[in-house]
This record gives sequence, structure tokens and C-alpha cells, in this order.
Amino acid sequence: MNAKDFNVNALAANEKHRLWLDIDGWQLPVLCICGASAGPRLVLFGAVHGDEYDGPEVIHRIFAQVQPDQLCGTLLMVPVCNVPAYEVVQRSSPIDGANLARVFPGNPRGGITEQIAYWLTEKCIRGADLLLDIHSAGVAYDLPNMVGWTHSDAPHHQAGEAAARVFGAPVVWAHPAPVPPGRSLSAADGLGVPSLYTEAPGGGRVSPETLSLFVNGVTNVMQYMGMLAGKPTPAAPQHELIGNGNLDQTILSPCAGHFRADVKLLQDVRFGQRLGTVYDLLGNELAVLTAPADGRVILLRALHRVKVGDGLAQITGVNR
Repeated sequence: MNAKDFNVNALAANEKHRLWLDIDGWQLPVLCICGASAGPRLVLFGAVHGDEYDGPEVIHRIFAQVQPDQLCGTLLMVPVCNVPAYEVVQRSSPIDGANLARVFPGNPRGGITEQIAYWLTEKCIRGADLLLDIHSAGVAYDLPNMVGWTHSDAPHHQAGEAAARVFGAPVVWAHPAPVPPGRSLSAADGLGVPSLYTEAPGGGRVSPETLSLFVNGVTNVMQYMGMLAGKPTPAAPQHELIGNGNLDQTILSPCAGHFRADVKLLQDVRFGQRLGTVYDLLGNELAVLTAPADGRVILLRALHRVKVGDGLAQITGVNR
């Protein structure tokens, strides 16, 4: 089916649907569960970055687990949004070099990445009651299991925060508005749709702990929205963070070499504290990285081999 012809409201109720949407010759996988009764629409995105596998794993399990006769409303899911990048295990598209998470709401006449963003915005985000974009650290980095949202007094931001807290992740991260441009969350923001996102350790695999946490988190959110019977049972967060959430704005390596971290994820650090070192292959120090401010370590480089300009670490603020 051509993406422009897709209409989630035209799908038969009380059924599961598996669809391929054609976007300029690329096939986008879509899974949809249409409940037996009308209700909210929850949208899940996976693999917006092609080397992040938590989304497909979670979405496939949710699709198998939730039955239409149990569901009130519609669960619309795209397990792999960035198919070109997924095919080559890369964060960004090999076709046009673009980062899908930086080009929303897209352009129907642009490159393939902009086209994908456009149709995801128009056919999935528009008209939704909530967007959950499932991200992770990819193959090169390490992040904790966490959930984040855009924070302000706006009603749709407040709704996003409520859903994020119901999700039940051990780390929650509030990002003060406005949403940085180009994200799925900024596209949702422009349409007044509440949104949240996740991060996870990544590493080219999905741990049983992360999979269980995220499947339970999606279930909690669906119960909170009244889409499934039962009450959500979220655990209280262990860490509350605040910051702009731009994981592209990391501390960069000034040279090529072998990186070794001297701190751990979620460790509190002080301005000037040593975070890690880049060595040559004889073990000589080439560069020492230090904390640019007080805060908490939220991201670390997982691959030891680094090139000039590779991100190595990020520090964020602590809410409480």
C-alpha cells in the first residue's frame, strides 16, 4: 500500500493488522491492533535510529500479547521506522546521510529520510492521543533504562509527564520546553499530541531486564489511558534528571585512540573531575576528559575505539 493511501481509521475493528507502506520504493512495516470498542490511539515508534533494537523487540511482543477483544481503542506501531539505516546497522540513513530523529515533521518531496518523517507525522502522529518513541544507546554508547518527556505547564506536556511517570522506568528525565526541532516529539508538540520517549543500554542487543521493563511500561501506559483493564503498577523512579536531552551534544574526543571511562553511568561528578582518558596503543595518555559542569553522568561511550569528534560522555542536571 502506498503510504499516502493508509488510513488507520479505515482498518477493521476487533482485528490485528500487518501492513507494508511503500515510501519511495522502501517498505515501512506497520502493526496495528484495532480494539473491539472505540477509545484512545496510542502510537509506538521503534528503530528511528537503525542501530537501536529495543523498539522492534518491545513492539513485536506487545503485538503478540495484546488481543483485540481486550483493547479499547487503537494501538498503532511502527517497529522499524528507519528501514534504510536498520538494513546497514547505522544510526543514520546510508541513502542520504540524514538522521531521521532530526528531520521531523519531514517533507514529502525531500530525500527518503524526510519522506519517512513526513508520512510518520501525517499518518501516525497526527490524530494520536499519545506518542511513545522507543530509543536506546545504539551500538556505540551506554545509557540507563529511562523515560523522558518535555516539561512545561502546557496541557499536552503535563499529559506526557503523567504517562512517563506511569511507565515506571528507574530513571526519569524532564526536558524543559521548547522541544528541540526535528524530533518525533517536536512533531507531536506541533500537533498538540502528548509524547514521551525511552532510552536503554543498547549495545546491539536488548537485555531481558530492559525488555521486561519496557513491555510492562507500555502495558502500564495502556492501562493508564483506559485501553486495557487493570491499574498500572509503576515502580518509583530512582533518579530524577533535568536537562535539554540532546544526546548529540556530548563531550567530544579531540583525537583518535582507545577510550577508557573513569566514571560510571548515573555517577555524580563535579566540575573539572576526570571522566575518562584517550590512550594510544602503547598505553600513553593522549587526552584527558573532564566534567564541564557539576551534574550526573547520563551517557558514556561503549565502544573503546574512537575517532576525532566521537562523543564520549554527557553530563546532565539533577532534579532531585
